[in-house]
Amino acid sequence: MIDNFSLGLTHGLMLLAIWYLLKRPDLDRESGPRDETTKPAKRSKWGRRDA
Repeated sequence: MIDNFSLGLTHGLMLLAIWYLLKRPDLDRESGPRDETTKPAKRSKWGRRDA
């Protein structure tokens, strides 16, 4: 039998992840072909972007 707590926990975490992804401000912006191009951010050796 499947435990209801484990189902609720996993579905709750998935909903939380979707909520945070949909709240990202970069989802509302699209760059056009004539927009100013920016250099991509440098990445450290661990894959994180440097500020």
